[in-house]
Amino acid sequence: MKDVQTKREQEKRLVGEMIALYCHKNHGTKKGILCEECAKLDAYAKERSDKCPFMEHKTFCSNCTVHCYKPEMREKIRLVMRYSGPRMIFYHPVIAVKHVISTKLEKKRIKQQ
Repeated sequence: MKDVQTKREQEKRLVGEMIALYCHKNHGTKKGILCEECAKLDAYAKERSDKCPFMEHKTFCSNCTVHCYKPEMREKIRLVMRYSGPRMIFYHPVIAVKHVISTKLEKKRIKQQ
């Protein structure tokens, strides 16, 4: 099993990539640059990941049942995930495939409990 810090860094990287993709395509920003709203969401998501007490036992925040985001931030991150999730396979295929595999394994593990 990966150590918790490695999982945190992977989570933050994945969320950051998804927010960047969303911002670039929906807010017209240049690649690698976030608008103010998306920069705030990115910082918030990374802060939540750093503070997550469940990181050792979960794969990604999208699989978590606790939902520690404030309601308005949860809606914003869901919007990003709905948009970016399917597109990740074209922009970051390795990350997308790893995420799909991890999600399937996590769901299988939960089902067996």
